[in-house]
Amino acid sequence: MIIAKQLHKYYSQLHVLKGVDLNIKQGEVVSIVGASGAGKTTLLQLLGTLDQPSKHEHTLLEINGVDISSLSDSALAKFRNEYLGFIFQFHQLLPEFTALENVCIPAYIKGTSQVDAEQKAIELLGFLGLQERMNHKPNELSGGEQQRVAVARALINNPSVVYADEPSGNLDSESAQQLHKLFFKLRDRFGQTFVIVTHNHELADMADRKITMSDGLVKTI
Repeated sequence: MIIAKQLHKYYSQLHVLKGVDLNIKQGEVVSIVGASGAGKTTLLQLLGTLDQPSKHEHTLLEINGVDISSLSDSALAKFRNEYLGFIFQFHQLLPEFTALENVCIPAYIKGTSQVDAEQKAIELLGFLGLQERMNHKPNELSGGEQQRVAVARALINNPSVVYADEPSGNLDSESAQQLHKLFFKLRDRFGQTFVIVTHNHELADMADRKITMSDGLVKTI
């Protein structure tokens, strides 16, 4: 599913990732933990193709059997939109659009018809308990509801992998707990792989596997 070998990342002279090797299976929920500055978010950005690893001998990143380095910029953007989903600490919803419209955006980018996109979005929002809120704009939703809309948006194109960066970091403890349980419910329902960077020990320990990073390296898998 995800094979990473010798991932390095330099920012000027700063060596942030120092040769990370990782293998994540289809349908696995994996948490990545570690102190601030350990390289967690940088690793997630590379695995999610939002950034590129620094050139280094023997570097490989393969997702769904596709060698990411072989893709052109346009092909990579298409691959990212169709096969990868993203959830961030701050929901990044567009304030002028309703929950339903926000969820549909990645599907429209993919070229899905409005009828099919809305049908899928309504199904996801219903599954996430938001059927009564789909015509509300983000400022009319609670923090937990906003984040669930962001989850639906991440799932609209049936991605193979969902990457989450501190997804519950901006939520109260009850909403965070609901979101954590939701990830596993979604995995069981749709079979997606989840890779989650978190400081939340409860979420990290719920995962099938916890990866600990320190000083740009994977210390425990």
